[in-house]
Amino acid sequence: MSDASPFPKAPWPRPLPLPLTGHFVTLTPLDADADAAELFAISHRDEETKLLWRYLASGPFPDASAHAAYLREWTARPDVLAFTVRSTATREALGNISLMAIRPEHGVAELGNIWYAPHARRTKANTEASYLLLRHCFAELGYRRMEWKCNTDNEPSARAARRLGFTYEGTFRQHMVVKGRSRDTAWFAMLDHEWPRFAAAMEHWLYTDDTRSLASLRENT
Repeated sequence: MSDASPFPKAPWPRPLPLPLTGHFVTLTPLDADADAAELFAISHRDEETKLLWRYLASGPFPDASAHAAYLREWTARPDVLAFTVRSTATREALGNISLMAIRPEHGVAELGNIWYAPHARRTKANTEASYLLLRHCFAELGYRRMEWKCNTDNEPSARAARRLGFTYEGTFRQHMVVKGRSRDTAWFAMLDHEWPRFAAAMEHWLYTDDTRSLASLRENT
């Protein structure tokens, strides 16, 4: 819904490169030189593992040096704040997640460029990583809108967005050319007034023994 009234808060604060610590994972600002070797190892272990790069804009890489060069380029972008996802208990790297398309003038950012090593998928680690960034942007910075975009062929990513509570808003047809292939992009978003209910469901799912799905928890929050 459009609103002609001015926003006294604009521009919103820009997210800062500070660690975000949860029970299962800690998000540490990505350091290309320090993190590349470990990230390369967990994402290029074998041919099956390399499939995690299928729908991402870059990768897989021939070696850790090439991966580091990409990470340096990615983290240098002014609209990106990238994190290495680490186990809070062991400090081992589990994957990457980024805030991207950060637009403080509008109070909007995107969760994206997300991947996890095979052993971290379908665990509470990846849900908590998204929760920590959503909480930071909505609850701490006061952002109005968080986005999630994915290739329409990437059904696991679309399911993840819906599971967290993002609403499908439409498809941009022939939106990009990625790795030599035309990409249609599905757009999802979550708004600030929706966050308290979704946050309560995520916290209950993450930090209790309740086995109900996130969707059913949202319906009962």
